[in-house]
Amino acid sequence: MHRIGIVVGVVSLAIVVLCAPSAASVTPLPDSPGTIAEKPATVRHVASQRPLLAVSHRGAAGHAPENTLAGLDAARRLGAETVEIDVQRTKDGELVLLHDVTLTRTTDAEKVFPGRSSYLVADFTLAEIRRLDAGSWFSSAYAGERVPTLSEALRRLESLDLNLFLEIKEPARHPGIERDIARELRARSIWLKHNRPWEPRRLIVQSFDWEVVRSSKLILPSVPHALLGRVPESRVPDFTWAHMINPNHATIDAAYVDLLHEHGFEIMPYTVNTRAAMDTVLFKGVDGFITDYPDAGQRAIRDFLARNAKKTPTEVTLPLLPALH
Repeated sequence: MHRIGIVVGVVSLAIVVLCAPSAASVTPLPDSPGTIAEKPATVRHVASQRPLLAVSHRGAAGHAPENTLAGLDAARRLGAETVEIDVQRTKDGELVLLHDVTLTRTTDAEKVFPGRSSYLVADFTLAEIRRLDAGSWFSSAYAGERVPTLSEALRRLESLDLNLFLEIKEPARHPGIERDIARELRARSIWLKHNRPWEPRRLIVQSFDWEVVRSSKLILPSVPHALLGRVPESRVPDFTWAHMINPNHATIDAAYVDLLHEHGFEIMPYTVNTRAAMDTVLFKGVDGFITDYPDAGQRAIRDFLARNAKKTPTEVTLPLLPALH
């Protein structure tokens, strides 16, 4: 559990000094295609002090159409440091930002292409998807917003100085998509560099398909990876190559959070959208959470830290620090 007081400030400062790089603000992480091992290497755990984080879900899904450039802009405007996006692949092999396996909820695909036998993302070319309006369903203010490619999103994230949780969505429908994503990330080498130890992580690759997460980790060994969903307690030691386990917030308690921390994992549950739920997961000791409302999430974190800062040193119990990999 995060119990933060006067003593913590001293400890945090010491950690920052010990971990600070001598010059560059980022540490290059070499990643080359190379020979793929049969099993990902166990991550190396050292102490760190990353901040509590409100990860802005699908761009900023509570404020703008999800998985759009407008959503990324909104996240930055609302003060987010990190966003989460979903990536799928089109019929002609292009990587695009879409959550659902079909185009019907968040675009006007049925209007533009009436009578199609399938509205699966994987059954449309990029040129066809480019014709769709991905904003009007959310608000008329976003009429004409398009589905972006991963390349476009990465460029926008770089210009906005935002970090990224990249979810590989429905990989069973897109065999080999983790390799396509890896090629895209290698083409923009900034994503293969670490932020400083006291800053949010630059990049996390995650999925509900744990075998695809494992495959992605083999391809991009230096990039932190996360398992989405609740890993059973008995299986937690099986995933020493992962950096995070991010379950549904309703499936965890403080004991589960402590167990993950004891094994060196960070935990950022999803999708935490009410103030009561935010306060609850923070009290359980999580390292952050994923939310449609990053502004509300940041307020909850500030209030949580302020409440704990008022405690005297005798009231403070220092937690195990989240692991740095």
